[in-house]
Amino acid sequence: MGEERAHEFELIERYLAPLATDPGSVGLVDDAAVLTPVEGEDLVLTKDALAADIHFFAVDPAGAIARKALRVNLSDLAAKGARPVGYLLGLALAPDWSERWVADFCAGLKADQEAYGFPLYGGDTIKVKAGPVLSVTAIGAVPKGTAVRRSAARAGDALYVTGTIGDAALGLALRHEPAKAERWGLGEAESGHLLKRYLLPEPRNAVAEAVRLYARASMDISDGLVGDLAKMASSSGVGAAVDLDAVPLSRAAALAVKDEAAFIAAMTGGDDYELLVAVAPEKTEAFEAAVAESGVALSRIGRMEAGARVAYRRGGEVYDFGAAAGYSHF
Repeated sequence: MGEERAHEFELIERYLAPLATDPGSVGLVDDAAVLTPVEGEDLVLTKDALAADIHFFAVDPAGAIARKALRVNLSDLAAKGARPVGYLLGLALAPDWSERWVADFCAGLKADQEAYGFPLYGGDTIKVKAGPVLSVTAIGAVPKGTAVRRSAARAGDALYVTGTIGDAALGLALRHEPAKAERWGLGEAESGHLLKRYLLPEPRNAVAEAVRLYARASMDISDGLVGDLAKMASSSGVGAAVDLDAVPLSRAAALAVKDEAAFIAAMTGGDDYELLVAVAPEKTEAFEAAVAESGVALSRIGRMEAGARVAYRRGGEVYDFGAAAGYSHF
């Protein structure tokens, strides 16, 4: 980093320091920020790393890449029932980085910082052989002892998802093979919807308070509905029963999943960033009312059950996903 120090400081001062609006960040002129938690609150910490041509396409707009990096972390905070506090950013740039790219990237950060109340506290910038690579550490807060874990679901809990499932995975499939749009019977609007959902997730922070107040267990769906439900069930020591016909689909996804391979991709693919929530039976009515007030769509797709098996039914028949267990990072 030594030979790049002068250039790095200019980059920080020109593009990143204006994003550090909280006094604790001291304008990024020190080696560390200072954050004083609100009395009576716990801090919630999460980190997601994104690499070019693995989690996004290097040719994607820089502003969209920045917003995706923030939003996947905001989604984790929402699943814990936490309000956003701020974030740390690790930014690794390839040797051919341009000031225009960095300016657009920081404009994307600024837009979502303002939208979600989520200021920059600090971080690091480095040069790498291939990039960009982004690492965001997100900080949220909840009243003491109220963070919602993925591991607390119980048999009998109702199982919900927000939004629609599978759009991002199908959008990624279209990025790799645009001809699938015709095969799936998609028009321009439907294809555009799927592509946008992959490029720019919609974190459900508007329902974080409802999750905190009423959910027994919660997690965001980043690695596919099937894989993430398996994680929730396993960590909670219970099973689940899911009606696949109740899983919410956008119009575009509903057209695409007439193809069986597309259906499996929609249910097992990653990047939905919707919430998967288990709610005790006596709290379902209040939970549904609170989410409805937020304006976020909510669907009840099944229930948690005793045992260790996650069972799926489609069209009234048992459905087996086989080896398609969800996205794996390795």
